[in-house]
Amino acid sequence: MSGLECSRAGCRSAATMQVVWRNPRIHAADREKVWLACDEHVGFLRDYLAARDFPVTVRDGVPS
Repeated sequence: MSGLECSRAGCRSAATMQVVWRNPRIHAADREKVWLACDEHVGFLRDYLAARDFPVTVRDGVPS
């Protein structure tokens, strides 16, 4: 287990995925930000960012 937790406020579950995004108004195209997500919250975090028109992708696994 990696010990990394989900980025959703109040969640302490183990992260299983990466939600990769950037704000195109302030970040260059090669800049990525990463939120970690558990299985339950990956959709919420992805949809939250997509609703703001941020480019967002989901990757399996967490950084080591």
